[in-house]
Amino acid sequence: MLKIVAVFGTRPEAIKMAPLVKELEKYPQIINCKVAVTAQHREMLDQVLSLFEIKPAYDLNIMKQGQNLFDITARALSGLQQVLSEEKPDLVLVHGDTTTTFVAALASYYLQIPVGHVEAGLRTHDKFSPFPEEINRHLTGVLADINFAPTATARKNLLEEGVPPEKIYVTGNTVIDALLATVRPEYRFGDDVLDAINYDSRRVLLVTTHRRENLGEPMREIYRALRGVVEDYPDVEVVFPVHKNPAVRSVVDGELGGLDRVHLIEPMDYQPFVNLINRAYLVLSDSGGIQEEAPSLGKPVLVLRNTTERPEAVEAGTVSLVGTGREKVSGETRRLLDSDIFYKEMANAVNPYGDGFASQRIVQAIMYWSGRANKKPEQFHPESKR
Repeated sequence: MLKIVAVFGTRPEAIKMAPLVKELEKYPQIINCKVAVTAQHREMLDQVLSLFEIKPAYDLNIMKQGQNLFDITARALSGLQQVLSEEKPDLVLVHGDTTTTFVAALASYYLQIPVGHVEAGLRTHDKFSPFPEEINRHLTGVLADINFAPTATARKNLLEEGVPPEKIYVTGNTVIDALLATVRPEYRFGDDVLDAINYDSRRVLLVTTHRRENLGEPMREIYRALRGVVEDYPDVEVVFPVHKNPAVRSVVDGELGGLDRVHLIEPMDYQPFVNLINRAYLVLSDSGGIQEEAPSLGKPVLVLRNTTERPEAVEAGTVSLVGTGREKVSGETRRLLDSDIFYKEMANAVNPYGDGFASQRIVQAIMYWSGRANKKPEQFHPESKR
């Protein structure tokens, strides 16, 4: 039996690791996979675990009120030492760029356990943008023994950093696996506000903001741009699941609170959220994952950041990097609302991130790496058309 421990702690990690865990569970005669969660984010993590019916073998439950990066790092490292010492797995799987990801890789290194890094190789080349994710990616990459790069660009980044090519597999992104398994054309939200919107006659702008580097004046600029758009386009409605961070909520309430056709709602579970992406006309976000999810559903994305670790989407034309300045955010939003040609160019661009089979490729790569298969998996290549 190949013993694997998959470690994650936040909702985005859980979403992207869930289809991989489910794929690993298809091989009970060969693979013994256990899940360990740090619960760096508690409530949002639990929503995803419930949706995908994943029951962790270990739950460190480290989340505390007012926690900072020092707290998360110390508690996760101590807890994972105990888990990994007890399990003694052949491989630890981590995902992406969270503090849980880096700490799990570090704990594995201290115990001389190999690390597999899912969604490896993303880079902005600015260690403070996004913070602390960019450095978490680098540090995890240094510690990883097998790298599952979602795209050829991510592979290139790893090669340039000296990672041997035999340690890199281009798999596509597991977020597309999760997305395609979750979106339903006739989905009902069970929410009075969302179910009351006529998505055929209204153009819905889905907005999310949460990045630390955007707190304060950058967010204020974004929201003022949105206010102007809503006032000038009577068929536009904004749906804004507002992050629980008080520093975000205070600015949102001050700039957009009480505005007609702006719906400020609580953070959404994954299933209704991706179905809302599917109904939206346009997405404005500083999130990373949405840059992959929305293009898979043919939705243009305006990225409210100055840098992105996902340049493939910019190059493909599915997203546009617009920063946080009021004039640029307003101008690019209005351009998409005014020009059918420009909108269709973005909506119909080739999605570079996945085809729904990333988890299968990763499991095949693990089999090959562990000597349980003789053939390497074929690499992911973006489809010529959606």
